[in-house]
Amino acid sequence: MLATRVSQKESLFYFVAWPAADLLTKVRFTTRFEAAEGRLAVQAKGDDEIASFITKVEQSEKAFQRTMAKAKIGQIRNFYETCGAQPMIPGTVLLFTHERLRFTAAGGGDGPNGSLTSPEDKFLIIDGQHRLAALHFHLEKHPEEATNIHVPCVVFDGRNEDFAAEMFVIINSTPTRINKSHLIDLYERVSFATPDKKLAAKVVDRLYGSDDSPLQYRINRLGGRSGQEKWILQAELFNEVHRWLKGAESSAQEHVEAAYVVLRDFFKACAQVFGEAWGSDRSMVTKPVTLKALVRVAADLAASDAEPAEGRVRRWAERMKPWSERLRDFRAEGFYERFPAKGQVERVVRIQRDLAQAIGLVARRKGG
Repeated sequence: MLATRVSQKESLFYFVAWPAADLLTKVRFTTRFEAAEGRLAVQAKGDDEIASFITKVEQSEKAFQRTMAKAKIGQIRNFYETCGAQPMIPGTVLLFTHERLRFTAAGGGDGPNGSLTSPEDKFLIIDGQHRLAALHFHLEKHPEEATNIHVPCVVFDGRNEDFAAEMFVIINSTPTRINKSHLIDLYERVSFATPDKKLAAKVVDRLYGSDDSPLQYRINRLGGRSGQEKWILQAELFNEVHRWLKGAESSAQEHVEAAYVVLRDFFKACAQVFGEAWGSDRSMVTKPVTLKALVRVAADLAASDAEPAEGRVRRWAERMKPWSERLRDFRAEGFYERFPAKGQVERVVRIQRDLAQAIGLVARRKGG
């Protein structure tokens, strides 16, 4: 394939005008899909070919990409039909392979133009997945156009897949392109994320997915498919866990496990103490405002009474017994009148203070 080699500081990549029909055989479409929860974002019905396409993608792959949007693919497909003299795909599609491709400069020299080999495995699409999906459907309807359409592509090779994930985050990390929950999912894969953010993200992931977690599948995260009621947004929980772990210098697995088991044991003790109120719609115990306050109490409790780990759930449940006498305060009806505040931030602090005082706990300084 004819290509132009581009050099920028320590990076080398390639520009290729790829024939559309050939390109579509060399890429794989991927989305984030939590297979453990077992339900797809888009369900194929009847002869809905776009929904069927997305369903097959989500059943077959897991990656860093956002869930594919049926409506967006349809809009782009319609544009391809009606663009007239306008170019169909004027912007480059970004492709990635972990394989090291062979580039042969034209004339045997060291110039920027030459030929590039294709990878044995299929390319990951860093940017342009919806455009290529729409192109797939367009060429199914108009196969005669396949030889006349070339797609401008930038090819990155010879790196691990974290490089592709990091580039995806850099390209999409604005409020209108990628949401906070998705960014948190990718913290552990990007080099610019600090160790404490990576640690907090991994702990939240454990709270979401571990079988022994009292919050399993109760965290509202991007790509989640569970039908269970969600108690708190991933971004909200991450902020509180990061507040506790701020300044950590490592996100190694042993540190993830140490932080996770503390929160796991704390929430297990909470579930025992709050009893039927835990998870009840008639109670505010497992609503975001209270869960955030509880994470702060957990951080304070761990600072003074984390060891020994053996018997910790029983020990903490015994200490938290005064909370069971305040269940009426956490009834949904009248809750905001019983905890008056100017806003959510102030209310979280007030709940944290009341819960801590009830069990004789001294709060740490913020971010300690």
